[in-house]
Amino acid sequence: MLTFYSQLRPPISPSNIQNSDALQHGYIPLAVHGFRAVALERAVSAVVTALSSGTLHEWASLQPVRDEMRGRGVMYAVDLPTIPVIPVVVRRNRHGGLLHGVTGEYFLAPTRAPYELATSLRLAAAGIPTPEVIAYAVYPAAGIFARSDVMTRRLPAGDDLPAAWSKLSGADRIPVLVAVARLLAALARAGAWHADLNLKNIYIAGVGTDLTAYLLDVDRVTFPGGNGIPARNFKRLERSARKWRDRWGLDFDEESLRRLAVLTEENM
Repeated sequence: MLTFYSQLRPPISPSNIQNSDALQHGYIPLAVHGFRAVALERAVSAVVTALSSGTLHEWASLQPVRDEMRGRGVMYAVDLPTIPVIPVVVRRNRHGGLLHGVTGEYFLAPTRAPYELATSLRLAAAGIPTPEVIAYAVYPAAGIFARSDVMTRRLPAGDDLPAAWSKLSGADRIPVLVAVARLLAALARAGAWHADLNLKNIYIAGVGTDLTAYLLDVDRVTFPGGNGIPARNFKRLERSARKWRDRWGLDFDEESLRRLAVLTEENM
């Protein structure tokens, strides 16, 4: 059964997007078989159909044409049957770090999904490249806990930063540094801090010198403001680069980090 639930008032919390905010950006709140969801207006019918057969993640796993990607669990790249078709990636939200083995995919309701939508909209408004959220769905679990899936538009062909960096050498790496510097400068201007900014959370797409660095895992982004944001983001990324160098031999050396710092300052 499908109902619109814009008249219902979910709990107000930092991890919750207001219905009015979603509606202003073309999103429609839905309720399907006891699941709550939000979808772009033109994706509503396809999302309802998907949820009618289970969760979004289950639906994606059953598509005859799909690509599987590994992160915190399996993500599926499939085509959402809208007109025109929207290429999407569907993932189940899961805890990382110390909580991974304890709480897994269970979060306090309403989970991080509403906050991810709100954050992605704010980042996009600030000109920060990040995957567009097409829909999310929240599934009640035991007591105050819930699970959630997020469906985002699939990014253009590219690689995460470590993979992109390892395929290049010498001067061919400069466009990658320029793209990342633009991203870091845009985050600073927006007052946005990514608590888990690392090389794997930056995705590089484009051809030749025309590259774009996309920010991933935006549910870890907050907007504390203040003059320290640029240094905090850079420190996180710097630590990640050194970790990749020490553990996995990625030759992201100190000179590259210094050049990235200079380029970021030039783009501020």
